[in-house]
Amino acid sequence: MIGSSRKVILKDSTLREGLDTPHVKFTIEEKLNMATLLDKAHVPEIEVVAPSHVLRDLEFVKRLKEKSLKIRTSGLIYAYKRECEREIEEASRCLDRFDILMPVSERRMPSNRDEKIQRLLDVLTHALGFGSDVGVGFPHSTQTEGAFLLEIAKESERRGAKRITLYDTNGSSDPLEIYNLIKRLREGLSVPLCFHGHNDLGLATANSLSAVYAGADALDVTINGLGDRAGNACFEQVALALHLKGIETGVMLRDLVLLSKTVETASGIPVSKLAPVLGEYVFCHKSPSHLETPELFEAFDPAIVGAGRSLTNS
Repeated sequence: MIGSSRKVILKDSTLREGLDTPHVKFTIEEKLNMATLLDKAHVPEIEVVAPSHVLRDLEFVKRLKEKSLKIRTSGLIYAYKRECEREIEEASRCLDRFDILMPVSERRMPSNRDEKIQRLLDVLTHALGFGSDVGVGFPHSTQTEGAFLLEIAKESERRGAKRITLYDTNGSSDPLEIYNLIKRLREGLSVPLCFHGHNDLGLATANSLSAVYAGADALDVTINGLGDRAGNACFEQVALALHLKGIETGVMLRDLVLLSKTVETASGIPVSKLAPVLGEYVFCHKSPSHLETPELFEAFDPAIVGAGRSLTNS
């Protein structure tokens, strides 16, 4: 897998999942600016509609469409909500694609597994009736039996789902667990697989890479790792790591600095000086000898992201 000519889709969710970060809000103009910068960086897709307020977010999508960007828009709709049919009809008019969500944990409604499958398939059939590019997503994918996850995923594929997204919703999994999970579903499915990782244990980037090694075709990421609780897989970390492993994303890596600073300012959440990839100290050395052979002390050439080295004696 490493060093292959594979291409992985990075779906940016800063304007959806990023807004689940405590105390973070973006103005309409800030959101439009971020979307424009993501488009300029050749990011192929942005997730901009949250399942808890679909109709409200679709109003922003209408504004965004006026900018005629190349980037595709997507969103999420819960299958168990009474109003999901209306949300689907409205979303099909505005979004390039959307995903129907069904939590697979028995602790979330509907609790019966057969009911989960039937409800999801009914809603999926309704959505596909609009000719839309529709996928399905499974929150709590790492908190249910693999056999059931594969069963509901296969049924969704047979019914016509164009993509399946697996969520490590509570961020409790490790890279080996994610590898085995994705590999099992990859072997049983033919539609594209997307992985959505949370960072509660600091493993979202590692889990995302592991998902790719196991066959995932797409990853959900957010700028600066914004997101619910401890955040999500960090866009800049994932993009750079994939690049170094020879896996293409199409993202313009030199645009990551501007994206990071823009989101840092708009969110009010500072990027740590010790943050991987774009942190202030990544290329700051105390030992002059490091600069004689920097490749022995740095994971990548700072020029890739438009940065430079520095030396400090303090």
